[in-house]
Amino acid sequence: MENQLTAEEKLKPYAKYFYREPAIPDAGLLTKMDKPIDSDQALLPENINDLLNPGYMEVEAGWCILPNGAAFAANHTKMPGVTVEMINWWFAWHALEDLRYKIWWPAGHYSAAVDADARKKILDPERPVEQKFQGLTHHVVEDVGAGKEDIFISFQTPENMGFDMKRFKAPNVGTLVAANGVSSPLNAPAGTPKAPAVMCHFVREIPGGVEFRTRFWIGYHFVDKKPKLLLPPGIKIPEMAPKGLAMHNVFEYTNLAAFLPELYREQKGIIE
Repeated sequence: MENQLTAEEKLKPYAKYFYREPAIPDAGLLTKMDKPIDSDQALLPENINDLLNPGYMEVEAGWCILPNGAAFAANHTKMPGVTVEMINWWFAWHALEDLRYKIWWPAGHYSAAVDADARKKILDPERPVEQKFQGLTHHVVEDVGAGKEDIFISFQTPENMGFDMKRFKAPNVGTLVAANGVSSPLNAPAGTPKAPAVMCHFVREIPGGVEFRTRFWIGYHFVDKKPKLLLPPGIKIPEMAPKGLAMHNVFEYTNLAAFLPELYREQKGIIE
């Protein structure tokens, strides 16, 4: 069923972004997602601190299946006119209402929710903005190419992701949006296995804006500040999973970059 807005949502001032023509991704970036990279070019989660090094890696955009059966995906999105403050604001603000998640990518984002305790923390004016998403869990419904999924995104602090906190500062990094996630088909029967994954959006300031250096590891979670493979022996992630996730990421972050500065100005950086 096509994504739609309720009568109440249509009255919101930012409903216009739902109906706006989505931003067109860079064709070269999409081409990089056509075929898998060699697995030895992937950043392994054990080496996550390599993201703190200056410059770029051999592969900043691509996907593959790792030798242990897990999957890797990467994307590189430049966001002109976007600031670190806008990114931190967005990841707190958008979880409070379905419409805010829908405008991000109308073709595949359906709902977002947090529990009462998380909502209270997000709305606390005294709470640092990073703590309005890091340490909290979002429940979203989205389609990354294989049908609608229930996804629980448990956002992590940089420390819990194993980053070297002595090096975790500008200009090495601006902010981090990272999480352990679990997903299952929407309305799946009780007892359906939930697929684990790690999401890591490493945000760095560049002239005129920021860049998202995104990494996903499907089949992993970070536990006690270290990556842990959660796949049963002999299980291999199908290629469609990292490819679909990588392609979806290109579209959703290209679109976010296109409207975030305007939205942030309209909302005056307020979270309510």
